[in-house]
Amino acid sequence: MKELPTVRNEDGVAEVGGSDGPPRQPEVSSPRLMATLAIAGGLAGLVIVLVFGWADPQIRAHRAAALRAAVNEVLGSPATYQALYVTADGLSAEPPAGADTVTADKVFLGFDAEGAPVGYAVTGAEPGYQDLIHLIFGYDPAEERLLGMKVLESKETPGLGDKIFKDADFVAEFDGAQTPLIGVKANEGTGDPSEVDMITGATISSRTVIGTINNRLESLATAIASHAASGPTAPEAPPDSSAAPAAAVAVEGGEGT
Repeated sequence: MKELPTVRNEDGVAEVGGSDGPPRQPEVSSPRLMATLAIAGGLAGLVIVLVFGWADPQIRAHRAAALRAAVNEVLGSPATYQALYVTADGLSAEPPAGADTVTADKVFLGFDAEGAPVGYAVTGAEPGYQDLIHLIFGYDPAEERLLGMKVLESKETPGLGDKIFKDADFVAEFDGAQTPLIGVKANEGTGDPSEVDMITGATISSRTVIGTINNRLESLATAIASHAASGPTAPEAPPDSSAAPAAAVAVEGGEGT
């Protein structure tokens, strides 16, 4: 067998082969490789932390602003509103001991220019066809009727399920509807003020919106009625916007309904 010559590459590493055979790749020591990977990983982690630190406050501010706009929309542009925490004893302007004031369950009470209550804004989320559907609705406990509804986040099917926020006629049905709501097929209603015509081809998404509102009111009706009966008045100063819960507001397309 012909013996292959030994040559040295540009780094001075001995290789067998030379011009008479394929060159051998230089060997990299394990400690050197581990050190390189550790440095690269550390730099990548630092970049992620820095980007998150820069973006997170802006994301929170955007979500808080979007939620404030949604509260104003479903309550008919009140002069001011107050965040109320949901506790075991009912609704309270003070958060429960040890509660995270950002993520704690809340409702929002709106007031007119004279300081009289105009209604409560309630958020809720339940699974639709594709993913959770997040929404907010206004509620008048004295008349047990809705003041409006707005979808905050949805990934339902474009052209079908996304009609729960794109179909103006469907959204308008919630303004003034009596509770609890009753979902009916399109054009099969009896005229009952509790009926909401579901969207053809998107009955699951429609039913989720209706069910979310009914379920939230079922769990909060007593607390809201008790708070309304206490004769609440507008706070002396505007509510702290930082108390608003973080809520996803991006409305995207998805699959199915």
